[in-house]
Amino acid sequence: MAHRPPTITQPAIARALREAKKQGAKVVEIKPTGELLIHINKTITPSTTRNNTYSIEDFPPLENERVLIMPKRRPPYLVRERTRHGKIIWYVRIGHGPRVRIEGVYGTQEFVDSYMLALKHAQNGTSKKTKQTRLVEGSFDWLLHQYLQSMQWHNQSESTKKVKYRILNNISKHIGNRAYKSIEKQHILDAVERRRNSPAAARHFLTALNGLFNWAVDNALLNRNPAFNIKPPKSFNAEGFTPWLEEDIDKYYHHWSVGTHERVWIDVLLYTGLRRGDAVRIGWKDVKDNIIHLKTEKSQFKTDVFLPILPELAETLKIGPIGDETFICGKEGKKLTKESFGNLFRKACNASGIKKSAHGLRKLAATRAANAGATVSQMKALFGWTEDNMASLYTKSADRKRLAIESIKKLQKGSG
Repeated sequence: MAHRPPTITQPAIARALREAKKQGAKVVEIKPTGELLIHINKTITPSTTRNNTYSIEDFPPLENERVLIMPKRRPPYLVRERTRHGKIIWYVRIGHGPRVRIEGVYGTQEFVDSYMLALKHAQNGTSKKTKQTRLVEGSFDWLLHQYLQSMQWHNQSESTKKVKYRILNNISKHIGNRAYKSIEKQHILDAVERRRNSPAAARHFLTALNGLFNWAVDNALLNRNPAFNIKPPKSFNAEGFTPWLEEDIDKYYHHWSVGTHERVWIDVLLYTGLRRGDAVRIGWKDVKDNIIHLKTEKSQFKTDVFLPILPELAETLKIGPIGDETFICGKEGKKLTKESFGNLFRKACNASGIKKSAHGLRKLAATRAANAGATVSQMKALFGWTEDNMASLYTKSADRKRLAIESIKKLQKGSG
């Protein structure tokens, strides 16, 4: 079994730092493996350490304390490379853009500061040859820097962090040097007003800011959250993504016959009702007794979903083509990321003359279930929702349709 790098719990770090401080520790360093090293200037116990370097394991956990073992997440766009001389170097690279070298030892404050600056230069498309500037304590840049190192930030899903970081970094480009305590509610209201023609953008903007400022309040860096209770503009389309119609399915099926990748893609989405981030992960490895079992990405892999494989999907999977690991795969049988799959599926839809998204298919699946009489509880179990509101939206719509069909008959002469 491959050895997995340890993740250090917050209590363990605090305990190690306290012990090391008593012994005169000067430098704390986190290695790429996730190991915490504490360097000191004199020889101390325990004797198991060498070269005055102490691992977190040298300070055993307290009674009943559990140390979790799991991979450590790497910050976005951070790339590790070994030179031909065997030296490890780090740099930031966004897409196919230029590489911006990071100075300092991985995990040190110098490294973190260099990473933040490199990231900003990479996103601005500029070279890192400009003189490095230190973060000014009390500035928005400084607050954002602290937030991005917090446990609250790292506990969020990668997709959530990606969206929030893009928004917060864009704000930083405009007001990074400004004192964050000078930001008032009216400033945020004005920013939301500028986004009135894009309600979704305004909503994401407020979500990102509330996360930052709520964290600042919780950590005594702010007395109040200036974004608190600010409402985003009402959406023009309250129903969100445009749902597919049954006619769209017929049109897609006519263009993509059984035995094509594109047919597998749509049937996996339609007959599971999964979001694309979950749909690209499932395969026969997740099936037992003809039931698919997975934990959803949206819930940070905490919510279980159980999905029987319906006969229509079973027939499609039998014919294929499917991948070795996952049902959904590319032309060479390799599994796809949700982003690459989204692009490929959009092209398949366009080729069929359909201008709709994968999420719209999930809406059709939910509509089918509701029209078939599924209850709120059944809808929640099927689609992985934790609240009633989304399931109720579909069941109420289905109920209105049934009531309308029954009521229209009463308009006939002699009825009732």
